[in-house]
Amino acid sequence: MSLEILSVERIQEISHQYGYWAVAIGIALENMGIPLPGETITIVGGFLAGSGDLNYWLVLGSAIFGAFMGSNFGYWVGETAGWAFILKAGRFLGIQEKQLEEAKNKFSQKASKAVFFGRFILLLRIFVGPLAGITKMPYLQFLLWNLGGATLWASVMVTLSFFFGRLLPLEQLINKFAQFGILALVIVIAWLVIPFWYESRKLKQELEK
Repeated sequence: MSLEILSVERIQEISHQYGYWAVAIGIALENMGIPLPGETITIVGGFLAGSGDLNYWLVLGSAIFGAFMGSNFGYWVGETAGWAFILKAGRFLGIQEKQLEEAKNKFSQKASKAVFFGRFILLLRIFVGPLAGITKMPYLQFLLWNLGGATLWASVMVTLSFFFGRLLPLEQLINKFAQFGILALVIVIAWLVIPFWYESRKLKQELEK
């Protein structure tokens, strides 16, 4: 999720001008919890690598580094600033406290998987680092899963945009990634809501007996 403060054309200009720094800093800021279009900048980086303007391996390395460092900073913020920070960030992004509470509880149960796969999910990418810090996930464990998740996410994003950028216009490519992110978010919401609904229904039936 990001604030639409930059057009695709402007992001292309920034990526052309600052290259690998734009990719690393853009995704790092988004992983810290700042709603900037870091993912879009990464897609543009892969697209430019596919057209020969940037080097594929340097774009990939920049994306991994930015994602890894951004979430590490987020972990530190969560550990020191705590739940109050998450609530303020959630209000800023229009997310209800109940939704954050549910995410926190699910995160505590499956912290390793959330850190590893969280970047592929629209909102979790912003909150995965702070949530890990708040729930006191062991730092070494977080570090390893975070590195693995950053590597997987960057490899998928950069490689797909590198190859499919040769077949699709940039704006269409970005839209395809956005649709995937929304689909992943819907799946996660269903994963959170359906068990809660099932338990509530089961409890209601027991009370009616």
